Amino acid sequence: MAEEMKEEVKEETQETVRKETQENAAEESAGPITPPGEEGSDEADTPPGEVKKGLFKKKEKKKDKKDEQIEDLTDRLKRQMAEFENFRKRTEKEKTQMYDMGAKGIVEKILPVIDNFERGLYAASDEQKEDPFVDGMNKIYKQMMTVLEEAGVKPIEAKGQEFNPDFHNAVMHIEDEAFGENIVAEELQKGYMYRDTVVRHSMVKVAN
Repeated sequence: MAEEMKEEVKEETQETVRKETQENAAEESAGPITPPGEEGSDEADTPPGEVKKGLFKKKEKKKDKKDEQIEDLTDRLKRQMAEFENFRKRTEKEKTQMYDMGAKGIVEKILPVIDNFERGLYAASDEQKEDPFVDGMNKIYKQMMTVLEEAGVKPIEAKGQEFNPDFHNAVMHIEDEAFGENIVAEELQKGYMYRDTVVRHSMVKVAN
């Protein structure tokens, strides 16, 4: 009885070994198993010597937030400096214009005084010009004209010049062969300029 049981165990053991041997042989004949997710890999199709695109692609370096803040603040500072420079130039221009307007107004008020000085001195006779009082008035007149000239005020040339409506105001017209065509024959009232601006046009008599 014991011998029969040994024979049965021996046959079962041999049968198990035979099945395992057949299974191993079947797996070897099927070849290596491709791991999941690697099917259709491009590496097999990549020619020798070529590296697959993107394999060693560098990552784009992102700017640091501090660098971005510095660039933003620098840009804002440049804009503010440009705006301040424009404001400064505009303010200087407005100040100059206001100063010129004020100076022009003062000159206009002084001109009648100059006219009266000239009329008084012109009316004095040669004998009266030797008088100390008249001589003193003449010196005051010259001093006043010097101060005005230093301030940028100068008389407009008229007599003997060609008539120019930008500087002359024609109030009379005569025919005189002694003068050329459209020439100022006489200055009735002197005109003045403050820098490049006409304060008062010359009142003139034009010939021909």
